[in-house]
Amino acid sequence: MASRVLTFKALAALLSYPERELVEALPELAGAIDSEDLIPSGERRALGALIAELAQAELMSLQENYVGLFDRSRDLSLHLFEHVHGESRDRGQAMVDLGGLYASHGFMLAGNELPDFLPAVLEYLSHRPLPEARDLLADMGHILQALGGRLAQRRSAYSAALAALIRLAGEKPAFDPASGGTVEREDPAALDEAWAEPPAFGGGRSEAQVAPVRFYPKGAAR
Repeated sequence: MASRVLTFKALAALLSYPERELVEALPELAGAIDSEDLIPSGERRALGALIAELAQAELMSLQENYVGLFDRSRDLSLHLFEHVHGESRDRGQAMVDLGGLYASHGFMLAGNELPDFLPAVLEYLSHRPLPEARDLLADMGHILQALGGRLAQRRSAYSAALAALIRLAGEKPAFDPASGGTVEREDPAALDEAWAEPPAFGGGRSEAQVAPVRFYPKGAAR
């Protein structure tokens, strides 16, 4: 089962700030997703469109698009607590709790990234048993649905990555990443209710904090 977590690592990479290393690794990422066969064929086709876009576009254009989407719009923030706690004091404690969860399993963030950054969460999940990883994804399902729907409305290929995560959580996306259509309107009240108990995953993000996130076992060389 351990080999199957490569899908989470691949999706973490696809949702990270695009660097030259990411573009060069795209064939390997696509191969990992296909070989594990955890994502249904429809969502895999949509992921293929995202991978093709990342492979074919100019790097600077990819980077500008990423910053424009995720760093300049709170509605599209990849910091999950942003969609739950906003600027409230609860966000700080939620960060501490999530960081403590990582530490309790022997992992810590590399660099200065915040623990609720979605690629960071996925890197962590890639080190956990698959059923546990699926359960945690299901806990954040309403946030993933909201993010994916907003990206689909903007006809962003990144919506495919959110659709794949929702499928991994055992749910059906409420949007169509291929057409950009939203099947169901998101319910803000449902977002609040889903994340009320237990406290889980927000935070701000500056354009300087764009390095890909990696996890390392405590005491390991970086």
